[in-house]
Amino acid sequence: MIIDNDSPLNIIRRGTEGIYSEAELAAKLASNRPLRIKLGMDPTAPDIHLGHSVVLREMRQFQNLGHQAILIIGDYTARIGDPTGRDTTRPILSEQAIHANAQTYLEQAGKILDTAPGKLEVRHNSEWLSKLSFADVLNLTGQITVQQMLHRENFALRIKDGREIMVSEFMYPLMQAYDSVVIKADVELGGTDQTFNCLMGRELMSKMGLEKQVVLVMPLLVGLDGHEKMSKSRGNTIALTDSPDDMFGKVMSIPDALMPNYFQLLTLLPTDRIRSLLDSNTTHPREAKDTLARVIVEGYHGSQAANAASAEFRRRFAEKQLPTDLETKTVAEPTIHLSKLIVEIGFAASNGEAKRLIQQGGVSWAGEKITDPQAAVEIPDQTPVILQVGKRRVCQIVRG
Repeated sequence: MIIDNDSPLNIIRRGTEGIYSEAELAAKLASNRPLRIKLGMDPTAPDIHLGHSVVLREMRQFQNLGHQAILIIGDYTARIGDPTGRDTTRPILSEQAIHANAQTYLEQAGKILDTAPGKLEVRHNSEWLSKLSFADVLNLTGQITVQQMLHRENFALRIKDGREIMVSEFMYPLMQAYDSVVIKADVELGGTDQTFNCLMGRELMSKMGLEKQVVLVMPLLVGLDGHEKMSKSRGNTIALTDSPDDMFGKVMSIPDALMPNYFQLLTLLPTDRIRSLLDSNTTHPREAKDTLARVIVEGYHGSQAANAASAEFRRRFAEKQLPTDLETKTVAEPTIHLSKLIVEIGFAASNGEAKRLIQQGGVSWAGEKITDPQAAVEIPDQTPVILQVGKRRVCQIVRG
């Protein structure tokens, strides 16, 4: 539901970082025809996170205004991997991994997009890219110059630093641009890190005699660390598949300085309401963040789950109580290195990560903070011991 009562252009403009060009977008919106709104997503990981949701939510706004969403699953471009923001070449994914990830992307994108017939068209770019002959590829490369490619910042930096660039990486923006040609996109959406790729689509459409797509770029959502963009590789994400309690707790953990960005990009609350929530003279920052977390969780899990997650968070952290559904993990060894234990129960992905958590003071055993990454702990025969890793992960350990 769109909460602000405003013109279509103003609704679309909300939260955007740049529109190329706004005059062209206004003309397209005034044409009184359903526009074809393109968003490409390469299935390079199994989960979509709130960073991805920013452009998906913008696509939903277009759907709400009567336009058609075209979701491009980049099962072919994923074989190269988008070089955006990379200082090294991406590893090649297997076809099996790409296919499995693509399935989860469709399921998760459906949490945001209107999937009704006529509202969403899903395409895989292998449909057309896999059919290009070598002559076709040469014809495409003849439309773009090397100088244009070198305008891309990360390519220029890698050349300056003597780091390699594969010729296949030069092809990626061209492949993404060709997607726009094939589907005759009116608008392409992307994050600010996709600006170069999306503008390449405008260039190629013009060279091939088509009306140029409008490019609309959205700000990048900063991750839980408060510094880097939300990215699974940085471990600072909130996944759409997170449980209500995990999602709520992660939102509550963001630095206060991120709240304006999160309210603007992840909610449809009216601007005046957001301004009031962010004014410390009218709303305490903790209450503002509680509202933010409840609105976000409600969007994916419903109001009942959001309210329950809020109550559970308040009970655990404001009242310093253990969770009502405290999980029990069984360990066979009587003595075990704490870092190994943390990995075994799934609270860290690797020994290195577990040791960093311990060194940073984020691990407590039986109520005592442990900071020695080499520490070993004893597992009693009968009495469960509480292990807490960070603010949200806690369980009781028993010998079995």
